[in-house]
Amino acid sequence: MAAKARTAYRCTECGADHAKWQGRCDACGEWNTLVEEIVAPTTTGKKERRKGGASGFAHGGAVLDTPRLRDVAGTESYRLRTGLAEFDFVLGGGVVPGSMVLVGGEPGIGKSTILLQVASCLEAKGHRALYVSGEESPLQVKLRADRLGGGSLEVSLLSETNLETILATAGERRPAVMVVDSIQTCYTGDLEGAPGNVGQVRECAARLMRFAKESGTTVFVVGHVTKGGGIAGPKTLEHIVDTVLYFEGENTLDHRVLRATKNRFGSVDEIGVFRMTQEGLIPVDNPSALFLGDRADATSSGSAVTALIEGSRPVLIEIQGLAAKAGFGTPQRVSTGFDSRRLALLLAVLDKRAGLSFAQLDVFLNVVGGVRAGEPAADLAVAASLASSVYDRALPRDAVFIGEVGLGGEIRAVSQVDRRLAEAGKMGMRVAYVSAGGLPRRTTNSLKVVGVRDITALLRELFQ
Repeated sequence: MAAKARTAYRCTECGADHAKWQGRCDACGEWNTLVEEIVAPTTTGKKERRKGGASGFAHGGAVLDTPRLRDVAGTESYRLRTGLAEFDFVLGGGVVPGSMVLVGGEPGIGKSTILLQVASCLEAKGHRALYVSGEESPLQVKLRADRLGGGSLEVSLLSETNLETILATAGERRPAVMVVDSIQTCYTGDLEGAPGNVGQVRECAARLMRFAKESGTTVFVVGHVTKGGGIAGPKTLEHIVDTVLYFEGENTLDHRVLRATKNRFGSVDEIGVFRMTQEGLIPVDNPSALFLGDRADATSSGSAVTALIEGSRPVLIEIQGLAAKAGFGTPQRVSTGFDSRRLALLLAVLDKRAGLSFAQLDVFLNVVGGVRAGEPAADLAVAASLASSVYDRALPRDAVFIGEVGLGGEIRAVSQVDRRLAEAGKMGMRVAYVSAGGLPRRTTNSLKVVGVRDITALLRELFQ
């Protein structure tokens, strides 16, 4: 008899199974956490009982060949180059055949645009591409392709949300690359839940992954994000795929940052920078020049430059600090692109170790360009920018600040100082303030390196 899929309701918090949906999980007590998903197929005819004993554990399975690893054919060196240098760089050198890549980001950030460009570039190189659109009509996709130009109009289009139809069409066409936009709009007829719920997203992603591995087709999947910034749906969605890319940036700015947070075929935390134009997303070869482009004539206080390591790439960014008299009883602490708890720590260190009180001042901190400064190397630039705003004296425009600030006010060395300083020298910086205990072994002739031991010594160098 034909097998029939059996469904159950599983709690997303504790994993407990329930025979039917109910508002509250009996196991953990959480509300609205039960989602429908496929458990296992069952036969409609006579049921077979598993044999007893240890030999019964393998009942129903098949014995397969187990080749040695040295006999496995294939090599990772074969990758599909898209021609978008920054995109290939983030992926680790190009698209790996048979892989599954999840691309997430805010609405309107450019996810569909960049993937249509990738499909267009691969189609132009002779690799068949299939673009599956579940959110936009064929006319909407064509209008975007007209704007992008190039070979975008040669990409095959499938406007469908049923997963079985998508896989049947892809199995017949056998494309090298398939783009699914988006996973939240796909559904399988084996589940009764609406598209986008946890069960549907998990099952559709698992089947797309199996299709990619068995057919050798690279599958790009677009994923929406929640208000918290994470990809909507179950966390297992990110565990299933091979690579997770986040598309970041402000809608009001013309540049976007593509960041890899998981990559089975390359390093993580790599970033690629693109500029949004009328003709699509254009890779930026020198991100430091982009982030510092509007700073050449800056003469106001509160602006400092630091060098961060994004994956394997050093990038110079500008940090702006503003300390103003508080208009209300409780001063504000507003931070964009920098951890607010880290900012509170640095304010306490400046108060205790350097005598700069912010008790009656509103503090605003901004990392220019929508970049996130997540490593401690930016501490010294944050402290310098805030002190500059308090003293209302501008910092040297050709100075870069690299170092971690400890609770005792000491300046600690950070990793890869040589590479950071090399990037600073290439961008025209003349002086660098770093930890006295981590001076580089060699520097460029045009860059003067000043070692400072604590925050007090830094302020003395800058403002006395």
